[in-house]
Amino acid sequence: MIHSADIREWRNRDVIDPRGRKIGALEAVYVDTTDDTPAMVTVRTGMPTRHRLVFVPLDEATLGPGYVRVAHPRGQVRKSPSMGMDDVLPAEREHEIFEHYDRPYEAGAERGRRLARG
Repeated sequence: MIHSADIREWRNRDVIDPRGRKIGALEAVYVDTTDDTPAMVTVRTGMPTRHRLVFVPLDEATLGPGYVRVAHPRGQVRKSPSMGMDDVLPAEREHEIFEHYDRPYEAGAERGRRLARG
């Protein structure tokens, strides 16, 4: 299991897919508000002048020297719901991320956000 304290140290490291293809750089960790465990990360992708952040689940992620390997292919991650570098994901759009990765969605603690930036 990846602990939030561990993965915070991997900010700006490469995020790669199961085949070793680079997706982008790890930007932030999001925890599941129902149990306070790391659930997703945002990955900085795009051209240098047009970066955006895409979400990818951390389930089955592994850490290596200088990279985080996620369980989802690069194409799927790059098509994930995204936001601008300085934006905040609206709570009403969280379900889109879970749907993109075929995961069930329920509101978080006290019917609020399910994901919170760690």
